[in-house]
Order: sequence, then structure tokens, then C-alpha cells
Amino acid sequence: MRSTLFVIGSIIAAVTWILWALLASPHLAPPFPTEIKGISFSPMREGNNPNKDRWPTAEEIKADLELLSGQVKSLRTYSVRGALGDIPGIARHFDFDITLGAWISDDPEANDKEIQEVIRLANASPNVARVIVGNETLLRKQIPTWQLIDYVERVRKAVRIPVSTAEPWHVWLVEPELADHVDFVAVQLLPWWEGIPLNDAVDFVFARYRDIQRIFPGKRVVISEVGWPSNGLTRLAMTKSGDTEAALIGAALSGASGAGAPTAQPSFLQCLLNPATPSVANQATFVRSFLHRAEQLGLDYYLLEAFDQPWKSNFEGAIGAYWGIYDADRNPKFPFTGAISQISGWPFLAAFSALLALALFALLMLDSNKLGLHGRIFLAVVALCTAWAALWIVYHYTGLYLTVITTVVGSILAVGLVIAALLTLVEAHEMAEAAWLTHKRANTRPPALELKKWPKVSIHVPAYQEPPAMMINTLNALSRLDYPNFEALIIDNNTKDPALWKPVEAQCARLGGPFRFFHVDPLQGFKAGALNFALAHTAADAEIVAVIDSDYQVDPAWLKELVPLFQDQDVACVQAPQDYVPERDNLFKSMCYAEYQGFFHIGMVTRNERNAIIQHGTMTMVRRSVLEEIGGWAEWCITEDAELGLRILEHGRRAVYVNRSYGRGILPDRFIDYKKQRFRWAYGSIQIMKRHAGQLFGFAPTKLSVGQRYHFLAGWLPWLADGANLIWTVVALIWSFAMIAAPVHFGPPPAIMLLPIAAIFFFKVVKTLYLYMFKIGFPLKETLGSIIAGTSLSHVVAKAVISGFLTSGKPFFRTPKCKNRPHIFDAFAAASDEVVLMMVLWATAAAVVFVHGRYFPAALVWAGLLVVQSLPYLAALVTALINSARVTRQRAQEPVAALQPQP
Repeated sequence: MRSTLFVIGSIIAAVTWILWALLASPHLAPPFPTEIKGISFSPMREGNNPNKDRWPTAEEIKADLELLSGQVKSLRTYSVRGALGDIPGIARHFDFDITLGAWISDDPEANDKEIQEVIRLANASPNVARVIVGNETLLRKQIPTWQLIDYVERVRKAVRIPVSTAEPWHVWLVEPELADHVDFVAVQLLPWWEGIPLNDAVDFVFARYRDIQRIFPGKRVVISEVGWPSNGLTRLAMTKSGDTEAALIGAALSGASGAGAPTAQPSFLQCLLNPATPSVANQATFVRSFLHRAEQLGLDYYLLEAFDQPWKSNFEGAIGAYWGIYDADRNPKFPFTGAISQISGWPFLAAFSALLALALFALLMLDSNKLGLHGRIFLAVVALCTAWAALWIVYHYTGLYLTVITTVVGSILAVGLVIAALLTLVEAHEMAEAAWLTHKRANTRPPALELKKWPKVSIHVPAYQEPPAMMINTLNALSRLDYPNFEALIIDNNTKDPALWKPVEAQCARLGGPFRFFHVDPLQGFKAGALNFALAHTAADAEIVAVIDSDYQVDPAWLKELVPLFQDQDVACVQAPQDYVPERDNLFKSMCYAEYQGFFHIGMVTRNERNAIIQHGTMTMVRRSVLEEIGGWAEWCITEDAELGLRILEHGRRAVYVNRSYGRGILPDRFIDYKKQRFRWAYGSIQIMKRHAGQLFGFAPTKLSVGQRYHFLAGWLPWLADGANLIWTVVALIWSFAMIAAPVHFGPPPAIMLLPIAAIFFFKVVKTLYLYMFKIGFPLKETLGSIIAGTSLSHVVAKAVISGFLTSGKPFFRTPKCKNRPHIFDAFAAASDEVVLMMVLWATAAAVVFVHGRYFPAALVWAGLLVVQSLPYLAALVTALINSARVTRQRAQEPVAALQPQP
């Protein structure tokens, strides 16, 4: 085994290294020129924010200019507010030309101050070569065109240097009258904003530059902004169909001498397959390629920009922070010469992810020496993918400038990703052990033994408001047990209607002998209280206590085949499956039945390998001495059976699972009861986790092994994940509403951080399909039914988990038996919460696509994730409707067959 693990580990390390090397494959681009003609200059650092009057110091501005000195000829500024007005004076000592900017907004008073100051500085500073009044003011639709022209003309009349305003190329075409009021055309050419893919980006810039030259002959054209972002969202090249602006652009181009019609807009699929992707490598490639061609043609340009601007992280979908060729700490973001690597520092990432993958694989292989080669390879692949995805996400996220919003959202996403990773590893481990164990350490078959002396078994049957005909069938089945030494105690607690318990009492009297009936009212403690009452009235010579639910009809061989397991004095509990009558002609019950089977044929079998089974409140037997020693049934817990099983294991005793059905009960008749039953199980599990946290997490003395603690915590993890998922869904909706209401400030999270959350959902589906069909032997139809039924419970489990952490005293809920199918309106009401959430998620996803989906693939992924989040709610609606689909047929067959006493 060690040699096999060494080979697999070596393959993991090699594959990890190769994957990162392929992702980081370097490529060449022209080097930087000796001197950049112009660059946009904003000296803001982390912590600075012009909107909050937090300015850099004169010393910091001077340091920035020293860094750029000798590399850049001209600087473009955007405002003269605050410390920005000091730039011309400081720059005079470094021989920079300055293109001075006046920021124009929708605030007339602030605009007047900007205009006055820019005129003063332009006339007082000999190194100011140009003035640009406003930056994308018309694009932002902050003031009308005539007012911008008025501001430009005021400056032109007051200074003796060229004056213009800066707008994207299409705005110049839509507002051609601007050209009559400027000394040069300052055009912004930013192909990422157009969704132009990197391979076409430089050609796009020069094509639009030539278009502007042709449309405005005789005017000098200056590229006032050109660049590519190093981080942010991928963008698509989509525009509004029939947009007036697009029509005007086409008309302008068609009317220009030598210009043709604009290129036809690519299809959505073409855009989706070839988007504009921000990255450090893509930024380096674009900038170096553009500079090389611009130098050859002798263009006048300003590169966007010198330094990253973290204060812009809450604007322009966060993309505004990442246009600098230096980061906010003034480190170059990419090499200015030589090869460009797609991922800087990839050898470190490769080594770290290989170590993480090996660590995860080693963790998965703990106590798994019986796992076959296929299982080991499968777990190695899962470990490799999990480690690679985790490192890639961390690598991406650490490249962001964090704000309060991005930190909060990132933290929530990080919690979701950690839960998704843990769930993936747990689900994969269970799948491997269920599918590829070479042999089992624990036998799940009943022993073929005959005892010379059969120990007395006391069978306890608690009941509350149960149909008497059903209970009579249960008693009749007990009377047919092939076992020589047992008693049966029926404890009816708190049932008010004598018509329900009197017939059962009479049947016990008729059966006589070992059957004893107790009607106790009042009795505290719910089911646990009834079982403790029965324990107190158990025959003195009984050595084993057996428990079944009031609807279970047992196999005559139940006791005779399983009692011999108690010959091993370490065995304190023997559990058989909590099986049900399939009722395959009833689609709802068939789905429920299939959903239950997965746990008993997969989960309980793998748990049995490490003596970590979950005890159930039916078809279970407990050694009486142990039951009394550990204090009986816990009346504080609504899942007293599972809690008792955990206490038995905490005392170092064994619990044995026999994977053969010895009794069957009645499935819930209504979806609402199916949900309430699962709520009780999940809520009770959280009660147990809170009460036994010390033993489970190793903080308190316990005889639980590591494997036992793992199975209990890992078994609850899917339910905990449902609770976290509900919280995540609420947060996702809040974020989506912000994206819809304020699209400039809120965009979708990067797709790489969202895909793993959706991937775990589909991984669980694939796992269920494989194990149900190939290991349990279920046909596809029933397997799909089990998936729908199980998924439909996600919301109620989530509510139970959250409620379990916030409260502690929810009452016991009895699962009603032998009820008619609900009317369709009742069934719909049973899934009302889920339907509301489903509709909200669908509407929100559609709105996100409408607002952002034409431009950002990440928005499509986000919307898709919202749809995935809605699938459990859709499953609940489907299950509820199926539950009500045969109301007429069921009612036509009344009285219900299950209520008829069996002889």
C-alpha cells in the first residue's frame, strides 16, 4: 500500500506542477520604448481618497515623480483640487510637460472653482503644455453639451495653450459640434470597455484613431487615455440593439471620406467565447504592443495610467483601481522587457498547491487501508482539484485592493468556499468507501447462531394519538415473533381521545401473556419520557431493551437473528434499518422511500466500519445494563435515539449495524409531514452537537475515537451546509439587489469564486446517481426521484439548523400516519416558503442578466448560480405537487388499506 500511495503522491505533485506551468506559459511582446510620451498621473495611494479630501503629501508626490522621471515625457492630470494643484510646481523640477485637467461634474460651484484654478495654474506654470476641461463628462451625462462647450471656451479665452475636453471616441461622433470648440481632439480609446478581446485590442485602438482623424480632418488627435486593466471582470463586446448612439456612429463613419460602415456587431456566442479579460499578463501584452506601434507612428498619447488607484475600487465595477503599470505600493506590475508570464511567481504556487493536495490526499487516506486502487485514485483526483481550485481563488483574491464591501463579500464567499471544499472532501470520502472498499472490517450481516439460553427482551412501543387499526397490526406482528423469551410494553402517553387508545388496550388484553398496556396522561418528555417510563416498568429479568415505532410490523426472525450479537459483551446496541413499506404505486412515497434508502445502504454501512452508526428510535436494541448505566433516554432532546447512541459510543461501547430489513413502517403521507420529520431530525442533531461539543471536538474527556468523531461531524456537515446556504442565498439576494439598483458601484463577484459553489451541488448529484444505480441497484427513475425528494428538504433543514443554533426547546413533532393525500392547495401551501424564494431568485437572476449580462460573463455566472440556488425550492414545489397529484384516486379508495387490522 505504501508504494502505491507514494506513486499516487508523486503523480499528484507532477500533475500539479505541469498544470501551473501550462497556465503560466510565457510569451514575448515588444519592450517598452526608451521614453513613454505621456501617462495619466494621479498620486493617490492606499488610504487617499479625493472624494473624502484625503490627499497625498507633497513628499509622496515628489517620490512618484522621481520614480517616473526619465521614463515619461508628459503627465496628464485630472483635477486641480487639493494636493493635485501642486503637481505642476513640483513637476517643474523634473522636466515634465503637464497636460492640466479640470474636473467637471454636475456641481456648478465646484466647476467654477476648477475652471478658475486651472486658468491660474496654466498661466503661471511654464511646464503646462495643454489643458483638458472635463473627463468623460458627456459620457456620464452630468451636464449638457452646451454647458461643457461654455466651460471649454472660457478656458480657451483665458489661456494661450491648446485646450480640449476628453471623451470616448463614440461620444465625439455623437457630439461632433464639440470639435468646433477645441484646439485638439482628446479621445479615450479603452478597448476593454468595448469588450474587445486582447488579440484585437491594439488594432481596434488604431482603427478608431484613424476614424477620428478622417471625421475631423485638420484637427490634431491626441489619445488622452489608452490602456488595459490588470484585474476585474471579463467584459463582453455587446451593445444595445437599435441604440440611437450606435446609429449616429454608423452615420458619422459612413459620411466621412474613405470611411466605411462600422463593423457588424458579433453574436452573443462569439462575444462569450472571446471576451476582454483583465489580467496582469494581458495588461503587459497590450501596453507593450501599443507603445511599440505608437512609437513607430509617432502618435501623441497618454497611457492609462502610472499607478493603481485603490480608492476607485467602489467605482466602475471595481475595474477603475487596476489600470496602473505600477501597483499602489509603487512596484512594477509586470516586466517592461523580456518574456511575459501569465502567472507571476507560479513555481511557488505550484509547490504550495502540490503540498496542499498531498496533505488533503493524506488526510483522506487516514484509516483507509482497505480502500482499493480505484478509490485511491479517485480521492487523489478530488484532492488535486480541491487544492488547485483553492490556490487559484486565493491567488486571484489576493490581487484585489480590499474595501469594506469587498472584504465582507469576500469573507462570506470564503466561508462558502471552505464549506464547499469540506463538503466535497467528505462526500468524496464516503463515495470512495461505499464504492471501492476491497473488504469490510465490520460485518453487516446477521450471525447464524443458536443460543442455549435466550436472554429476555423487553420490547417498548411508545404511542401518541395513533390510529388504533395501525397499532393493532403492529401488535399482531409482534405476537408472531419467533422468539421464546420477550415482553411487549405499549406506552400510550398523553392521548386524550379514548377512542384511539382503548382498542389498543383491548387488543393487548386479548393477546395476553407478554403484552402489557399503559395509558399515561400527563407524561412529560415526549417520546423519551414514554421510553423512560417503560424502562422503569421493564421486567426485572429483561437483559435487552428493544424499541419500535407504533407503525412498524416486524419480521418474525428479528429477535432470534439479532439477539445473538449481544454475546459480545462490548456490544451495547444493535440497529437494523429504519425501513418502510415502499408503496411503489404512489410516486410521492416511492420518492421518499428511495431517499431514505441511501442513508441506510450507504451512510450507515460506511459508519459501521468505524463503530460510528447513528442509533434510530425504531428497530433498535440496547443492552439494558448500559442503558441504565448512562441514564436512560434524554428527555431534553427531540432526537433521543441518536443522542443515546452517541452516549453509548462515548462510554467506549460498540454499536452494530445489520444491513437487513427486519421491519417496515408507514411512510409520511404528506409533504408537510415529510418536512416536519426532517426538521426534527436536523434540529435534534444541532441539539446533540451543542450538548456534546466538548466530546466531539476533543475538548472534553471521551472514549470516542477520531474516526467516530469524524463520522458524526461529517454526517452533520451536509445539514450545516444547508443552513449556511440559506444565509448565503439571503446575502446573494441583497448583493444582487445592489447590483441592480447601483450597477456602477456593485458588480458580480469574479466567476472563479462562484463556480466551486455550484460544482459541489452537481458533484452530489453525480455521486447519488452512481451509488444508487451501481451500488444499491436502483433504476434511474427511482434514483432521480430520491434526488428530487432529498433536495426538496434543503430549505426545511436549513431552517432547522439555524433554529437549532438560536434556540434549544423546540417540542417533539410526531409524524402523522395514515393520512389522505392533501388537496393541491394544501400541498402548494406546504411549499409556500420555497415557492416565494424560488420566484425571487428567478426574478433577480433575470434582472441581473438584463442589467449586467450583456457586458460581463461573471454576471451570467452569478445569475446561473442564483438559478442553481433555486433548484432545491423548485424541487420542493415539484414534490408537493406530486404529493397532491392523485387526490381523487386516493379518496375514491377510502377507507385507507393501512387502517384495516391484519389478523
